[in-house]
Amino acid sequence: MKKVIIVFMLLVGAVSFAQNKNARATIEVDGVCLMCKTRIEKACFKTKGVKSAVWDVNTHELALIYDERKTNLETIEASVLEVGHDTEELKATDEAYNSVHACCRYRDEAVQDDHKVEED
Repeated sequence: MKKVIIVFMLLVGAVSFAQNKNARATIEVDGVCLMCKTRIEKACFKTKGVKSAVWDVNTHELALIYDERKTNLETIEASVLEVGHDTEELKATDEAYNSVHACCRYRDEAVQDDHKVEED
């Protein structure tokens, strides 16, 4: 019985050390402007365990630092989808997408073109 308890304690210890409290990841998130940036980052910070979320308007890259013991990439990605922004792998629902401001409708080529003109 002692051996079973020791093995169990070793397994639990190994699993708890495998989770990183400062995990880093990047995911691609669609958007076109600073309003999108604010919305995306705010959605991430509402997810418990997210320590840093910075979305780059030009590259569409969302850089994250999060506690793996409290959350995971799938949960963070779901938060972004809920506010209407597509990721590289998943698409926000039409309802969520339609909730974003008209100037943030990144799926519309005319909106994308308008933002490219503003950047020059």
